[in-house]
Amino acid sequence: MNRGIKRFIQQGFFVSLIFALLLPVQFVAADDIQETQGFRKHVTLAGIREHQAAFQDFSDENGGNRVAGSPGYDASAQYVYDRMVAAGYNVSFQEFTFNFNGDASAPALEQISPVPTVYIDGVDYDSMTFSGSGDVTAPLIAVDLLVPSPAADSSTSGCEAADFAGFPAGAIALMQRGTCGFVVKLQNAQAAGAVGIIVFNEGDSPARSVLNLGTLGSQQTLPAVTTTFALGNTLRNGVLNGPTGVTMRLKVETFVGQRTTRNVIAETPGGDPNRVVVIGAHLDSVTRGPGINDNGSGSATILEVAEVFAEQGRVPRNQLRFIWFGAEELPPALIGSTFYVNSLSQAERDRIELMLNFDMVGSPNFVRFVYDGDNSSFPVGPGAALGPAGSGTIEQVFNDYFDSQDLAKSPTPFSGRSDYGPFIAVGIPAGGLFTGAEGIKTPAEAATYGGTAGQQYDPCYHLACDTLSGTGTQLALTGLDQMSDAVAHAVLLFSKRNFDKQPIASPASAFSAHSNVTSDFSHSHEEEPEPR
Repeated sequence: MNRGIKRFIQQGFFVSLIFALLLPVQFVAADDIQETQGFRKHVTLAGIREHQAAFQDFSDENGGNRVAGSPGYDASAQYVYDRMVAAGYNVSFQEFTFNFNGDASAPALEQISPVPTVYIDGVDYDSMTFSGSGDVTAPLIAVDLLVPSPAADSSTSGCEAADFAGFPAGAIALMQRGTCGFVVKLQNAQAAGAVGIIVFNEGDSPARSVLNLGTLGSQQTLPAVTTTFALGNTLRNGVLNGPTGVTMRLKVETFVGQRTTRNVIAETPGGDPNRVVVIGAHLDSVTRGPGINDNGSGSATILEVAEVFAEQGRVPRNQLRFIWFGAEELPPALIGSTFYVNSLSQAERDRIELMLNFDMVGSPNFVRFVYDGDNSSFPVGPGAALGPAGSGTIEQVFNDYFDSQDLAKSPTPFSGRSDYGPFIAVGIPAGGLFTGAEGIKTPAEAATYGGTAGQQYDPCYHLACDTLSGTGTQLALTGLDQMSDAVAHAVLLFSKRNFDKQPIASPASAFSAHSNVTSDFSHSHEEEPEPR
């Protein structure tokens, strides 16, 4: 036989062999997608919106929010409880007590003179977490402002006691976000005799021009608010240091004390209790509004998924445990999920194979973000926590699903800013989806996903406009529909997975499953936004 022909045949054989070896993997992936199709079809956008509408009603009937420990939250928790009981789940409340710190009444910010103006809470300004209480009317004094600011963290406004030289006692200090924490600014202002502080965003970029949500780390006595760069720039009246000629009214009334709230836990009657899949979302809103995207979207989605699972009479191989966490939004954040994880014995933790987290999956300017479980895009370091062994497998399930639907996706780091944080901190694999919060959509993302570049993924993040109507835009509904299908796919897939034959943690992983992982999930960083 001709050598060239023989070599061609041999090469063809090996190509065919390699192709044949690859086929089972490809067919398994295709089978996974096919097997969840009927389930995904019945997890509907209409069903999710029904639940979001109920959350909106509970907010409307109870002061405009569903914050943990409030009647609006209690009504939401009872609604979820009742729906899960009706669906046939084993349902319980897990009550816990926490220290509440938030607005007792709506804050106020007004320009008294020279141009009387009432500013809008949650749009122009926001009370700081751990602000003191007070209702003061006083002259506004600019403190060492840097406008324009050439870059992030360039302004040292209020960071040194010397900035307040000549500051008149009894005035309100106008300062700028920058190099030091908000609490440093407040304490320096207080020492100089200020009766309140206003800190506006730095203004060096679109991301640092919008309303930023400030925290003071611990309880203070002066009333304190943050504002947009645009408002701060107006209030300074052309002055960088000294009297602005503006008189302001600043009012903040906070409540500090213990409150009781609850997690809602619903388990499938069937499934191996030694192989548990946790599906979680936080149920509470911030004090500012009803929280229909944050996190009515995740809460409503897993509720719809759980109901459809029961309606179809599915019996899982592994027990499914749906949890709606309380007090995720309140400082120090992640209170409900931390309480839950801490309540488990080591044996109970070891029975949890993985945790799926869905916090904001219907953002109006969305991106399809998937948690970077294997830390391949965001290596462990500032802003990226360790993904315990198996987290990369969860990430791949979501990535494969989006690929099968010809939908783009982007990685997002394990920042520890949502309820998966306490789980990965004790070595439980986790993963999930996210459509974006206060981050700014890039031109490349807008070209891929639609929407508006230069605008927040959720322009109503932590604001009063996070409503049913505010999340009803076509783009928001498209994102919610697509993300909820991915949620349904993953839940059904992991409900059936044989973990004895297909362990979630790869033997080749550099990390050992359920190892002790130490990560800082504190949310008291003073120049960072509220958790997400």
